[in-house]
Amino acid sequence: MEIVRIDAENRESVNRFILGHWYTLKMAVRGELVDLGSADGCAAVEDGEITGLVTWRLRAGELEILSLDSTEEHRGVGSALLGEAAREARRLSLGRVTLITTNDNTRALRFYQKRGFDMTGVFLNAVDKARKLKPEIPLTGDDGIPIHHEIELTLTLK
Repeated sequence: MEIVRIDAENRESVNRFILGHWYTLKMAVRGELVDLGSADGCAAVEDGEITGLVTWRLRAGELEILSLDSTEEHRGVGSALLGEAAREARRLSLGRVTLITTNDNTRALRFYQKRGFDMTGVFLNAVDKARKLKPEIPLTGDDGIPIHHEIELTLTLK
């Protein structure tokens, strides 16, 4: 597996990967629509194919992960990409890496906490509000859990 930065040469394949996982290049985060099609990040590539992707944006003193996906779980792709995001934050002398997930995403909550992230905020009914910006957000998510809230997780860098 090779980790490569998103750039002009691979942007089209990156955007196809995003569309394959999210069905859109727009993501609702913290009450705004964010264009993943222009976000920075890194891709995991094997045999010329993208097998994983992390996208991020820079916010006051932090690197905020917007998306993290892999084509196959339990192979270390997500962990490698998460590590790359943390390295980029350190390179930029940022104090933390943050992300938002939804209350139904128990797999993500386990994944991130096992890798040192702490829950630092719960935004009640934030997804209900986000549906005004992006009506296609489903009402029900993983394991039949109704999706209502955003949960912030933070990795404090030392």
